[in-house]
Amino acid sequence: CHYAIGGATIVWFRNDLRLHDNAALDHAAALVRAGAARDVLPVYVFDERQFAPTRLGFAKTGPRRALFLLESVRDLKQRLRAIGSDLLVSVGRPETVIGKLAAAVPQARVVAHKEVTSEEIHVEDLVRRACPALELVWGATMIHRDDLPFAIAELPNSFTQFRKVVEARAQPRPLLPTPTRGTLPLPTEIGVPTLSLEYMPAWADLPQPGSPPLPAPCPLGVLPFEGGEGPALARLQYYVLGQRGLVADYFNTRNGLLGGDYSTKLSPWLAVGALSPRAVPDAVRRYEAASGANQSTYWVLFEMLWRDYFRFYALRHGTKIFLPGGVVESRARWSDSIPMFQRWATGRTGAPFVDACMRELASSGWMSNRGRQNAASYLVHDMGLDWRMGAALFEAALVDYDVCSNWGNWVCAAGLGGGRINRFNVDKQAREYDPAGDFIRHWVPELARVPAPFIFAPQRLSPQQRREYGCEAYFAGRAAAPDPPQPHASDRSAIDQQALPPGRTIASAGPPSAGRSRPPPPAVGPDAGSSARTGGTMHGVAPSAAARWQQPRYRRPAAPFQPKSDFERFSK
Repeated sequence: CHYAIGGATIVWFRNDLRLHDNAALDHAAALVRAGAARDVLPVYVFDERQFAPTRLGFAKTGPRRALFLLESVRDLKQRLRAIGSDLLVSVGRPETVIGKLAAAVPQARVVAHKEVTSEEIHVEDLVRRACPALELVWGATMIHRDDLPFAIAELPNSFTQFRKVVEARAQPRPLLPTPTRGTLPLPTEIGVPTLSLEYMPAWADLPQPGSPPLPAPCPLGVLPFEGGEGPALARLQYYVLGQRGLVADYFNTRNGLLGGDYSTKLSPWLAVGALSPRAVPDAVRRYEAASGANQSTYWVLFEMLWRDYFRFYALRHGTKIFLPGGVVESRARWSDSIPMFQRWATGRTGAPFVDACMRELASSGWMSNRGRQNAASYLVHDMGLDWRMGAALFEAALVDYDVCSNWGNWVCAAGLGGGRINRFNVDKQAREYDPAGDFIRHWVPELARVPAPFIFAPQRLSPQQRREYGCEAYFAGRAAAPDPPQPHASDRSAIDQQALPPGRTIASAGPPSAGRSRPPPPAVGPDAGSSARTGGTMHGVAPSAAARWQQPRYRRPAAPFQPKSDFERFSK
């Protein structure tokens, strides 16, 4: 496709909020060098649809994720200004904002990173209608899509098969150059009176339902996550290339629960694109060149490959990863109980390890990889709740939410991904990974005086022991909601097997063992991946949510990327 000399290029930022290794910026700079474009206008739009209320009563993007995103956009604007460019920021809908710009800018074209899931592709289609000259580039994975040794339609449902082939036949591409002053010349005028380069939304300007207050720092959290490319590169430097050599022990510490350094914690920045997925292997290789490779340095890249896998998995399976029956198109029935979901969301299930994980999420926007696997398993296999309710809450609450990793992991946790099913014994997992109960005490203060092993199953305490250990409040908190149903073993097995292909059975998931062909999948990102300690209001479910939730839900669309009803995965 040929364009007139002197045309302007609009770089539409999405989940790529960085200057380094940015394929969209690199392409725009190349157009300028070739004389195919005169100006480059970077644009970011806070899409109001991504902040809409869900059917469960909370916002699609919760306050902590919204703040991290806002910080990342601010950082990007500052960095672009430092090289003589800028970022046009707006709140609304990308197709509307970009349509106005394209109409005002001569020979306009739009360059953006390609996304792979239905809502995001729907917005791409709307932008293309507003500006037909839309060029999409790839930059969301460590291994480029074009470098895969098989077609997307042939992507294995087994991560192990995927990993073996990719490790043998593909490598990350070199990092693209970071733009410098003069490489992204700004247009002299925008031509749309309602848009200004001077505008940067304040917290109150974000289209959040209910106008929530700015989230306060969480003193109990693992890290004070701050959005932006600057903090992202600083964290990468600290963990991989810093003097402490934390990456060298990653394999041994990655299942930790407390503290900032048991894992890389890079997933929040990867999720918004403040950190390029190729920057991680680049840093690891530099560490290995200086200090040597080991199991830990390999395992960081192993986890990054998991992240790639779920993006390609979403590309292959389309909307199936959002539908009740998942990839295997199961007819299994799930409970829609709002009171039970509230117990899980606010950390009042009576399973202390799960409760601690959910309270950490509500208070800080973070949960460990180990916690995510257990919380998901408990919601699906112990409480029998619709797995999509859990996926929707994680989408709202996690500061490192990534659409492919989140929904891909959840559909697999529900046994609907076409591979092995991991059903976790949360009591056993707690004893294995929190043997002294420190993590539980950290997040469940009602159990602070309960010693191990009672802390893992406090319901076994006598009334006198409960008074002695001061944990009566823990049981009082559970009394407000009904107990989860306990189906007969044969009934539970029958329900579970509906999700499985013929001949497959459920695998009990205790701690990882050397004999496993496939470890449990990480929840989000390379490690995975103002509320009160007992749970924030963002996890509250509106009183009318039960009626909305029980309405007929999505039918499978005819085409893989056809937008689902009313645009949102879980909106009203």
